[in-house]
Parts: sequence; C-alpha cells; structure tokens
Amino acid sequence: MNRLNIQSLYLQLFLNFAKNQSIIEHMRKLTLTAAAAALLFAATSCNNATSDTAKTDTAKTAAVATGKEYAADVATTVIKWRGVHKGGMNPRYGTLNITNGSVSVDNGKVTGGSFEVDLNTLKVDSASVGASEGKKPADLEGHLKSPDFFDVAKHPTAKFVITGVDAFDAAKDQSLLAGATNIVSGNLTLKDSTLNIKFPAKITVADNGVTVEAKFTVDRTSWGLNYKAEGDPANWLISKDFELDINLKAVQK
Repeated sequence: MNRLNIQSLYLQLFLNFAKNQSIIEHMRKLTLTAAAAALLFAATSCNNATSDTAKTDTAKTAAVATGKEYAADVATTVIKWRGVHKGGMNPRYGTLNITNGSVSVDNGKVTGGSFEVDLNTLKVDSASVGASEGKKPADLEGHLKSPDFFDVAKHPTAKFVITGVDAFDAAKDQSLLAGATNIVSGNLTLKDSTLNIKFPAKITVADNGVTVEAKFTVDRTSWGLNYKAEGDPANWLISKDFELDINLKAVQK
C-alpha cells in the first residue's frame, strides 16, 4: 500500500470516527431531552396536586339515614369540576347544579343522605377556553354533553348516595383539604355505572343547617367516560383525573 493510500485510509477512518461521535452526541442530546421531558411531566403531574384522590370500589349498601333531615339548598350549593390534558396542560373547568338532595343528622353526626346533579346544567368557564384556540365555552359544553363523554341525552342525571361517614383520624388519614373532619363514602352513579368512592370531607353541623365540603379527583374511565375508544390516542391525551370541588349546603325543612 503506497503512502497516498495510507493517508486516504487514515482520513476515512477519522471521518467515520467523527461521524460516529456526532451521532453519539446527537443521541445523547435526544436522551437528555427525553429524560427532561419525562421529569417535567412527572413534576407537573404529581407535585401540583391540589385535591385528594378518591378511593374507588364496587357499589355498597346505602347508609340508613336516621335523625333530623335537612334539605339540600339548590340555590347555594356549588359543584365545580376540572379536567386537564396530560401533564396538566390546557385545564378546562366549570360548574354543575344539583336538583335535589338531603342530609340526615343524628346527635350532631351525619348518618346518611344523597343528592342528584342535572348534567344538562354543565357549564364551562370562559376563562378556561382561550380565544386563541378558536373555541367557545358552548362548543366544549356540547362536546362534554355528547356521547363522547356524559351522553346527557340518555343519562341526564348523576347521583351520589352516602354509604358511610367516619371521623377523620389525623394519625392515619391524610388530606389536602384544610380542616377535614370526616371520611365520607358513597355510591356515585354516572351514565349507567355505579361505583363507591371514599374521600375526606369537612362537615359542619349547626341547628339551622349542614355544610359538606370536599375536593377530590376520580378516574373518569372507571365509569366508562372515554373519548372515542379507550386506547385511542385522542383519549390518551386527556388526563383520566376528573376533579370535583363540592360545597353542599343543606337547611332545615
């Protein structure tokens, strides 16, 4: 092999090495970028939690309501809802109205109760739908009420029935709700599915009324609330967590 060929060989080897190093560096950057994205997603998903996660189980027997019965005040009771895309992106939120309900109290403790929600009253806060997206609150309201989600035409009502009320034990129970006093469990019916959920609540009992406050998330897919098909990428982009912020007020009948 002459000197020129040897130099050419060395040059080719050097160029191959440089090319491989460039590929390695590119892959390293891609790996770091993916890792950073994963960390950001995890941080956004986990560290910004503002509500408790309700425990879900099969439907239970309704609690026997004893004592004095208070009627839910439909005018002052407030239910707020919130949903997001993966990683907490594009939060959507609004309100729902109850149509009726009651809470029973015996010896200063809630023993039972229930309330119904009219899903036709679902409203989207205009602040959660940016004008730059080219969408209006009414568009999202129609989408959520359609068969894509709640299918309100077939299932216009959601219902919650208390199955148990226990005292909140700070030694073993944890909650993001300030001043939680109780652990409430109840059957939540959405569409044609009923599941039992358990969550912390702050219950205030007075002679003239009862207030129940709670803020928790449930997995919407547990009730079959899937956009398109369960494995569809469009459904995956929407977080399964659906937050409910309840401030129920009940007054003397």
